[in-house]
Amino acid sequence: MSRPRIVIVGAGFAGYRTARTLSRLTRHQADITLLNPTDYFLYLPLLPQVAAGILEPRRVSVSLSGTLPHVRLVLGEADGIDLDGHTVHYSGPEGEEGTLPFDRLVLAAGSVNKLLPVPGVAEHAHGFRGLPEALYLRDHVTRQVELAAAAKDRAECAARCTFVVVGAGHTGTEVAAHGAMYTDAQVRRHPMRTGMRPRWMLLDVAPRVLPEMDERLSRTAGRVLRQRGVDVRMGTSVKEATHDGVLLTDGSTVDTRTLVWCVGVRPDPLVESLGLPLERGRLLVDSHLRVPGRPEVFACGDVAAVPDLNQPGQYTPMTAQHAWRHGKVCAQNVAASLGVGRRRAYRHRDMGFVVDLGGAKAAANPLGLPMSGPAAGAVTRGYHLAAMPGNRVRVAADWLLDAVLPRQAVQLGLVRSWSVPLESASPEVARVPGRPERARRAGTGTGERDAVDPGAERAGEERSEEQPPGGHSRDRPSGEPAKNQPGGEPARNQPGGEPAKNQPHAEPREEQPHGSRSGSTRASGTPRRAAETAGPPARGTRKPRKTSGTSGATRSANPAAPSGPTRSADGPADPGPEPPADQPPPGPDIAPGPVKRTDGRAAEGDS
Repeated sequence: MSRPRIVIVGAGFAGYRTARTLSRLTRHQADITLLNPTDYFLYLPLLPQVAAGILEPRRVSVSLSGTLPHVRLVLGEADGIDLDGHTVHYSGPEGEEGTLPFDRLVLAAGSVNKLLPVPGVAEHAHGFRGLPEALYLRDHVTRQVELAAAAKDRAECAARCTFVVVGAGHTGTEVAAHGAMYTDAQVRRHPMRTGMRPRWMLLDVAPRVLPEMDERLSRTAGRVLRQRGVDVRMGTSVKEATHDGVLLTDGSTVDTRTLVWCVGVRPDPLVESLGLPLERGRLLVDSHLRVPGRPEVFACGDVAAVPDLNQPGQYTPMTAQHAWRHGKVCAQNVAASLGVGRRRAYRHRDMGFVVDLGGAKAAANPLGLPMSGPAAGAVTRGYHLAAMPGNRVRVAADWLLDAVLPRQAVQLGLVRSWSVPLESASPEVARVPGRPERARRAGTGTGERDAVDPGAERAGEERSEEQPPGGHSRDRPSGEPAKNQPGGEPARNQPGGEPAKNQPHAEPREEQPHGSRSGSTRASGTPRRAAETAGPPARGTRKPRKTSGTSGATRSANPAAPSGPTRSADGPADPGPEPPADQPPPGPDIAPGPVKRTDGRAAEGDS
């Protein structure tokens, strides 16, 4: 008799915990496959410390193959799920496609960036949900302070050393707190000619910082931020973003080159393609995390609307604490469905929250006991060390070195602005030149969805302990870079230098037919997004020629003959298609251009 096949989609907090617990419970009596775009589990609560130069990126990245030795890891992004056929279709990192059959399916795809219909935000802002975005923000902030220090004009200096963070939830509060300490340390070592100092702003329409947490934690965090000089403006948000700054809802204008979008998250759009009942974009499940009517399908984490048994009529919020606990209960119930153990309902107890504000400052309420100052800082870091599934010694060593040595404020230039567009709902995978394009597969489901659930946009509650980037393939914006990106500097002023003028190019393809963008109407099993663009356009002098291929966002349905650039086994990756004749070369700080939609919906804020 063959062993049961279990497929887990997503390796965030919920997916990782499910795989680890299932591996222990089944005792190698089941084939467990974990589908994820990256080979690591990202401990997101410590991501602000990566952006601030406290921790190295690999400290918060836990190897999946190293910590899950009895789980098969498949690198790829889920494109569609055929529930009747019991298969998951995916696209690999090099354009290959595959299908995973399952007897039990666990959906733990996580969440994606929550966008709002604010003009200019998609073009000029960056999110903070993955390692590429954290690395980009660290380089960008470092560069702006260095350019401001060398500027003779006070207006330019003020704009470059002004940093605007939108969203005063857990993520935005920590980004602003750690960012203020990071830039202040830079200025102490290299004072600016004009005598100015960096200025951080934290905006939110809520009446207080950390509105989803205890009011005492909110007061502590707000006091620490203001002591560090952070301009905290509650009841205020961004009305419009431009190249030179932002227009606020109170009518004031702020000159800046940096806009960090930490407004919130929404469930991964993968579940919308299944044709199953949703609750504000989340898949409805019972208290045992099983999808009604589909006994072989389970869901947990941010994509699942799990009934809160402690508060009847409500659902558990989208927090890392719940996602981590969902994973354990989901694994137990999957094992019980295979005859191992007994199933149990999900019931939780609030253990409190912690907010690391940098240095010895923090706000915490473990078991409901409010704390602040160094004691809260010790509890916060102790909690993170206990919660991390790996790298504890390395993280503790980085904290010790940061306490006794100055931080290294250097630009590595590893991630460019166009690699981490805000509307990219796969922040765990940065855009790279020459990535092969994926085909749009014909749907295998039972019917089409007319539109995205309108409640999905409202479902982006701010995480209290951050979200895992467990999302997978989604629609991405156009690969054309915007000319006026905040903080955008010409390529000649950036590390890496100006791109070569005689760079070889792949030939461009004809435009995509109208209405072919995936994500708005989709049958069960249809791929969730068309392929990424091949990467940043390089400077060239040839006039683009059209071929008979498909558009630049998709490739032929024949997987054996991709029309996009591919990487040969012996040569370097193709740099991508040639830009139009009037297209300027992208700099390290130039974001992709506005999203051009063909489905009739707004460019920003769609669910």
